[in-house]
Amino acid sequence: MAIKVSMISLGCSKNQVDAEHLLATLSDGGFELCRDVSESDVVVINTCGFIQSAKEEAIENILEIAELKKEGAVKGIVVTGCLAERYRDEIADEMEEVNVVLGIGANNRICEAVRKAAAGDRMTAYGKKEELDLSGKRILTTLPYYAYLKIAEGCDNCCTYCAIPQIRGRFRSRPMEELIDEAKWLAGQGVKELVVVAQDTTRYGEDLYGEYRLAALLKELCKIDGLRWIRTLYCYPDKITEDLIDTIAMEEKLVKYLDIPIQHCEEDILRKMNRPMDRDSLAALMEKLRNRIPGLTLRTTVMVGFPGETEEQFAALSEFVQEVRFDRLGCFSFSAEEGTVAEDMAGQVDEEEKKRREEIIMTQQSIIMEQLNQEKIGERQLCIVEGYDRYGECYFGRTAADAPDVDGKVFFTSEDQLKMGDFVKVRIEEVMDYDLVGVCVSYSL
Repeated sequence: MAIKVSMISLGCSKNQVDAEHLLATLSDGGFELCRDVSESDVVVINTCGFIQSAKEEAIENILEIAELKKEGAVKGIVVTGCLAERYRDEIADEMEEVNVVLGIGANNRICEAVRKAAAGDRMTAYGKKEELDLSGKRILTTLPYYAYLKIAEGCDNCCTYCAIPQIRGRFRSRPMEELIDEAKWLAGQGVKELVVVAQDTTRYGEDLYGEYRLAALLKELCKIDGLRWIRTLYCYPDKITEDLIDTIAMEEKLVKYLDIPIQHCEEDILRKMNRPMDRDSLAALMEKLRNRIPGLTLRTTVMVGFPGETEEQFAALSEFVQEVRFDRLGCFSFSAEEGTVAEDMAGQVDEEEKKRREEIIMTQQSIIMEQLNQEKIGERQLCIVEGYDRYGECYFGRTAADAPDVDGKVFFTSEDQLKMGDFVKVRIEEVMDYDLVGVCVSYSL
């Protein structure tokens, strides 16, 4: 009888792609994949270890499955992903319920790991980070109409607060031909929205081709039949080329949406973060992007409470956010991560103060979002249908201005029966917090 395996994948979309490769390897290896952890022999927990909250979530999941193991509901636990890579033997030494710990360079040993766990044996394995295979089969875990395309692994930016280069290694792009083949396969699986991801998508191609090739890649992706929306996340502001701007503006399939984490606007803080640009150059970039790409949605992420951030510097960041009026914004507090340069920097900010600053930024952004959404009332927005809410008795979906998982929704009624992945025009009639409410007025082929 085949060993039954289920997977819990945590963290970012890039980690989710790794999980999809692991699932395909397990399926090809003769294992039976289960959705319900309580019905499986072995549970694989694909962890995130980026910041403290992610580590805590991973540990909570491990402990929950450990309880099921004690009760006899599951036989073994395998821990993979960033937490496994970052903390290696600590997990095996301190969490005896865990059978196997696999670093990311040992993902190709997942079948061996599951067999060991099912038998009650223990094992740890760590390969070189660059041995993580970025190609191969995937079993998609997203909703059927969209998928992520991971175009590179690792990061060379070495921001002083970030452990990703330690965990994932140097930046390495995937060959363009390989990416085109994978995107064609995804389209053949019914994927209509392709979300391009990497730790730094704008650096794509530099290591392989000696120049940034994201724009060239996007142009090729636009030629693929079946894909309707192509979205790019994790763009670094200093690597947004003129060619990339022109490509996003001109290519119909490229949604007018850019995710550009800036982290801060004050030059002193940015230099301490080892981040590029300053307030004036960032403001100029945002203005240029909006002028050159009509209808552009700008998303960013900012960090508060970085070591040495004064009240005046925080006030400047707050003012900048209000001036630029980003369409989408996330804010998180600095987390002193082990092994990073910023961990031991002078001027660490009190946790309560960091939380206060984070709440101020997010309150400001909620007001901006309310105003921007109010301006959409009466407009007809193209939406992709994600499902039906039985309690609200309405459909829900997203506009091109909303990325999966991180942005808002549109809730709407329809006289016609719709299915997941359909494109429809919705007339916006109300605003509900970060979401929109409307009525379907036409079906878009």
